[in-house]
Amino acid sequence: MHQAADALQAPVVERKKRSIPTLQDIYRGDVLVAGKDRYSFYKKGSNESFFFHPNSATYRLKRILKGETDPLVVAADLKLGDSFLDCTLGLGSDAIIAASTVGEKGTVEGIEADQIVAFLTKVGLHNFPIDFPLLQEAMRRVQVIHAEAVDFLKTCETNSRDVVFLDPMFTTPIEESSNFEALREIGVTDTVTEEWVAEALRVCRRRVVLKDHFQSPMFERFGFIQQIRPYTKVHYGVMEK
Repeated sequence: MHQAADALQAPVVERKKRSIPTLQDIYRGDVLVAGKDRYSFYKKGSNESFFFHPNSATYRLKRILKGETDPLVVAADLKLGDSFLDCTLGLGSDAIIAASTVGEKGTVEGIEADQIVAFLTKVGLHNFPIDFPLLQEAMRRVQVIHAEAVDFLKTCETNSRDVVFLDPMFTTPIEESSNFEALREIGVTDTVTEEWVAEALRVCRRRVVLKDHFQSPMFERFGFIQQIRPYTKVHYGVMEK
């Protein structure tokens, strides 16, 4: 509880069985509830909770262990020992898959611009209770960085990461879980810019990968080679160094 208060510079108050709307009205702001196993965030005016969960990373890793391919791993051409920089971390599903692929000798960093999302994801990656050792190990290896993506990229040395990954918030919603909708409400919705792509290309050693809706104009606009995936709305684009 005090960890959150220190990180977010917010006061700690006892709930005293009061409802979320009541607390939002009394303190005229957002509410972060410290539960037994997790933090739950409620944006002012909403009764919908937002909390950390590995989401799709769980079943994606299970598929990989069965010998199936993962589209991110293929698009990024990830290998053991690689360094992977996720510029739009969110809840970290892609970063977790990257961490499981690059292994202990690799590095995975995730940049998240929103302070609340960065905090919840950082704590969740290290504390989320799950009986899946390989997933848990991968989660622990993701390094969370609270910053604006372009600003952080500017501090990185040229050719310092094997892969730089961009996954802007889809203009057209694809995932339909309530937690994803809550993320859309509170998260930063940056649009990919020429500066962002240029910095990502400078920092990467091998390639920049863009994940977006299959109808997104961003692939063609910035020169990404779109990898066509039949029967799915999520496509990946690759820009080689």
